[in-house]
Amino acid sequence: MEQLLPFAFICLTSFFTLTNPLGTMPVFLSMTKGMDEAERRNIVKRATVISFIILLLFTIGGQVLFTLFGISANGFRIAAGFIILKIGFDMLHAQYSNTKLKEEEMKVYARDISITPLSIPMLCGPGAIANGIMLMEDANSWEMKITLILSIAIIYVLTYFVLTASTKLVKFLGETGNNVMMRLMGLILMVIAVECFVSGLKPILIDIIRAGNGL
Repeated sequence: MEQLLPFAFICLTSFFTLTNPLGTMPVFLSMTKGMDEAERRNIVKRATVISFIILLLFTIGGQVLFTLFGISANGFRIAAGFIILKIGFDMLHAQYSNTKLKEEEMKVYARDISITPLSIPMLCGPGAIANGIMLMEDANSWEMKITLILSIAIIYVLTYFVLTASTKLVKFLGETGNNVMMRLMGLILMVIAVECFVSGLKPILIDIIRAGNGL
């Protein structure tokens, strides 16, 4: 239980900031302009279900990818740290790094925005996928693995409710409130990214030092 609660907290906070439903709201409202609430709910429902399935597949199948491509877990942590750091840095400056879309792109995706760009890459981008694979690698017991899967499910349920209430939330938060939330989440992400980078680099450096001493 001592390990489970901190692990659950890391899972929930990291996935919430990487999924970033609050930052997705303005773009979602722009893409669904003119639609009624029922149509918006259907789009959000489909997007969150698709995102959950994709992220779950990558989280569970991450080890297979490591084996298939000969990737070390520590090397992946370092790469994931860079990805998450970049996203966190953009969020710290209140920039929607994975939600920038041109008008032409919005028109192209208007027919099925629930898959692209709402699900991929906005709600289930490379940062969330890398985070899922990394956390599954850290899960040393079945309890932690189940906690990870439940955390992903909780985040997407929460994302569903946030986006379905986006019209009201955008008015309530305002531009200033949204920017403050964005910067706070960006700071949290950058801390997670540093921890991720260090945890991947440390074993590699230890192995290099040991190999040097052996010579």
